[in-house]
Amino acid sequence: NPPPHAAPPLRCPRPLSAAMQALLSCFSKNYHLKNLPPPSAAPPPPPPRVSAHVLAAEDATTSAAVMAFLGSEQGFLALGRYETDLIIARDEEDAEKLLKGIQLSVSKGVIPAMETPPTYKMIDVIGKSPDDVCSVILSDVGRAASKGCVIVLCGLSGTGKGTTVAKLQESLSNCVCWSNGNVFRALTLLAVTWCKLFNLPSFDKEAALTAANLAAFVQMLSFGQYNGAWDIRILGLGLDVLVSEIKNTTLKAPEVAKNIPTVAEMTQGEVIRFAADATRQMCEHGVNVLLEGREATVNYVDTPYRYTLTMNDTQVIGKRRAAQRIGAEALRKVEALNEEGSEEATVTPSVEEVENKVMEALGDMIEELKSDEKGAQYVALAKPAAAAAADVPEEDEDEDL
Repeated sequence: NPPPHAAPPLRCPRPLSAAMQALLSCFSKNYHLKNLPPPSAAPPPPPPRVSAHVLAAEDATTSAAVMAFLGSEQGFLALGRYETDLIIARDEEDAEKLLKGIQLSVSKGVIPAMETPPTYKMIDVIGKSPDDVCSVILSDVGRAASKGCVIVLCGLSGTGKGTTVAKLQESLSNCVCWSNGNVFRALTLLAVTWCKLFNLPSFDKEAALTAANLAAFVQMLSFGQYNGAWDIRILGLGLDVLVSEIKNTTLKAPEVAKNIPTVAEMTQGEVIRFAADATRQMCEHGVNVLLEGREATVNYVDTPYRYTLTMNDTQVIGKRRAAQRIGAEALRKVEALNEEGSEEATVTPSVEEVENKVMEALGDMIEELKSDEKGAQYVALAKPAAAAAADVPEEDEDEDL
């Protein structure tokens, strides 16, 4: 429930699209968000230099080291801006599709319209390690974790939700991660199987995804403890399997994968209700459930422990993604050095050699960016900035003074 004296929604000078409103709710200071107090811990130490060991870790430390090393390199800044815009555009597109699915489910009466969303606590992740973010959440959850609770994480792509979930899972006892993805895959498998049973030449959305069929498909899914573990059972249309048994095989087959977006748009409400019931069951049995997703769907899960990971500078999102890509490519180049001298004893490359490979990886990605019409514009915009910085004579500062 919202606080009794909640502030009114922020007013915009011009109306925003519904999709953009949904997107902004992930990282802006909206009326249903409140800030958690910053941790009192000392600021994190500076990132290490980019060594072979740091590259091989392929974690948050790797990204931080690559970002610190490349710093103000114009090519890196261009790649970071490109990645940021790509992430935000993709998130906005996903938000628009999700909103259509939610509205459809509301119109069908599957889920109620939510006029006032629940409160989310914002955590600005800039300057915080994954362990720091995890500590903030665990401090807020407190003793509830000893009895079982649901922890919801939201935020833009690239803010570290996946890493935070992994850290929380390491820290919490009796903990599981819930994914709506397997529910969508299970429903898609049933829809595909239905089409086959009726000898349809291909997947037929209009025939398979009627209201009656969708209701029947949902009834074929049940959540509970099977073989001593929480699982989803698919029972119907000749199938009797557990999701855990086929999650990496049948549920990822091409005929299922290519039809998931179509089924997902039609079944958002059904999956929301299924997830809410599943997380409730686990919580009642003392299980800590970690749920990562978009607010529009996780709003319907009953829990007071909701967190939105934010960045006060969204450009950092793109820099992180760029650093991840550069780090992975540089690691491949470093490993190739050892393969060239495989007959001799393996020698760990020096930091300087590794940094050279990082620069090579950046150069390769800039060339790749240039080959893309849109990407080339980002590279072109970076050139004047670099030239301007190089062409400023020293006496100009004295003249200004």
